[in-house]
Amino acid sequence: MTIQRLRDLLGDRLLTSDAARAQHAENEAWYPTALPDAVARPLTTREVSRILAICHEDGLPVVAQGARSSLEGHHLAIRGGIALDLTGMDRVLAIHPEDLDAVVQPGVTREALNAHLRDTGLFFPVDPGANATLGGMAATRASGTTAVRYGTMREAVLALEVVQACGTVIRTGSRARKSATGYDLTHLFVGSEGTLGVITELTLRLFGQPEAQSAAICRFPSVDKAVATVIATIQLGLPVARIELVDEMMVRGFNLHAKAGLPEQPHLFVEFHGSEAGVAETAAQFGGIAADHGGQDFTWSVRPEERRALWSMRHNAHAATRSLRPGARVVSTDVCVPISALAEAVAVAQHEGRARGLTQAIVGHVGDGNFHCGILVDPADAAEMRQVKAFTELLSDLALRLGGVISGEHGIGMGKITKMQAQHGAALGTMRALKQALDPRDILNPGKLLP
Repeated sequence: MTIQRLRDLLGDRLLTSDAARAQHAENEAWYPTALPDAVARPLTTREVSRILAICHEDGLPVVAQGARSSLEGHHLAIRGGIALDLTGMDRVLAIHPEDLDAVVQPGVTREALNAHLRDTGLFFPVDPGANATLGGMAATRASGTTAVRYGTMREAVLALEVVQACGTVIRTGSRARKSATGYDLTHLFVGSEGTLGVITELTLRLFGQPEAQSAAICRFPSVDKAVATVIATIQLGLPVARIELVDEMMVRGFNLHAKAGLPEQPHLFVEFHGSEAGVAETAAQFGGIAADHGGQDFTWSVRPEERRALWSMRHNAHAATRSLRPGARVVSTDVCVPISALAEAVAVAQHEGRARGLTQAIVGHVGDGNFHCGILVDPADAAEMRQVKAFTELLSDLALRLGGVISGEHGIGMGKITKMQAQHGAALGTMRALKQALDPRDILNPGKLLP
């Protein structure tokens, strides 16, 4: 009955074939596939509203999906129901250059938005690596390599249009840069992983394209020395736009995958934005700080092709990690700690991984204390998977002990749901109360985020 009502609404944009359902059950991680009962492909907010109203009446789960690039299984329909594919809602609705903002539908990808902005002198900086949809990025509170300078999706989202579980459409926030007008509902939905409502429109903060950009690379004798360089750089107030740590195993992966030819030692990849004179001065200052902490082979360039090559290599870290053990799958996990605890956290992660016989590579957005472990596994090897699970549990516990969080970027989804009590304590009860108030029938992405 529900499926037929949805078919009457959407026609051939309601998909029930095995192939379509299987496509929307794929994921970038190691989680088993979970087939939805059908795939709905709305084009308007009104259609999303009607879909949710119908599913709410019948208690059928709805899982919003974008590019499906999540690493924690956010988009998997683990209780069946409707996969709500929002990629067809892909229009840039408005650009306001004088106000530095854009209004977009949720299926617009970050690369598509920046292509649209290219001739305006503006850009959207949040860069998680994958060409994710902006709706998905907001729902998971994504960040990336530029967070140290430009912030995360929490700072980037000014306003939202959201469809609630019952089909009611609400608007939160505004294009104004300040508001003292009640509860901050916008940021309630940013990071809610599709469990409280479906985002159908976003107003996003933009930035002016910098006059000059330069990229730099430097190797270090140890992770400690690299992190000390980062701390000194930030304390000095140097305006770095990106500052990324890669450990020696990640460098080995780059050498295998991209023929990088780098010494297999920890490296920092850095980018500076500003005026031509400012970029040159900042690069020189950073080079001096790096040298004071044992950095070697510091080189920097303003040539666009060299900068693109460096960040393309970094963004292909997932593929480069696979090069370390061909045929294996990558289990990627992340934590975030105060930057003063970063060197300790990475050292423990490296030691514990080796102690368990695991092959892993580590990359980190070290300007904000966030790092990722890419662990190579055979999902069919039960003993190895037990070691991976024990390792990821230990890493979460370590982050909490050091005053950090169990995820700074990937989110909770399915993978870290068991750690939410340890992370939030009594506050988890408040989260459950919010879920009950906004989605009393638990149809929105059930089984995710909240245990």
